[in-house]
Amino acid sequence: MKIYRTKLLSILNQGIEPPVMIFVNQKKGVDVLAKSLEKMGVSKSQEQREYALQSLKTGVKDILVATDVAGRGIDIKDVSMVINYDMAKSIEDYTHRIGRTGRAGKNGVAISFLTQDDSAVFYDLKQLILSSPISSCPSRSGKSPRGTA
Repeated sequence: MKIYRTKLLSILNQGIEPPVMIFVNQKKGVDVLAKSLEKMGVSKSQEQREYALQSLKTGVKDILVATDVAGRGIDIKDVSMVINYDMAKSIEDYTHRIGRTGRAGKNGVAISFLTQDDSAVFYDLKQLILSSPISSCPSRSGKSPRGTA
């Protein structure tokens, strides 16, 4: 997983305007990733849920590492990027996660890290991306025609 943390750090160091939400599948993953980001010098939030959300909303923190609980029913304004560090287990959960960005006519970016362990959602994910007028599906080489996936 170190390669994923390196890629994540590379993405976060591209000057992305906060706030950014990073999703993982388990609470344990929140703690591990948040501590890892802290060691790499990245501002993040892993505190209790309400405090973490408030810190993101007020701009005290730039990044929220969260589980799907934060992906549903929580309104954080102007989220510029959602990163699925762990891919959602269903397309419905994926849709809720990425729906945190690009709201109210604003632009947003969603990036998902995929492994062979996520193969159960590959087909549905590809169909969802292909049906979107603004998304692009990367080629088999992993390079997207528009640079984002």
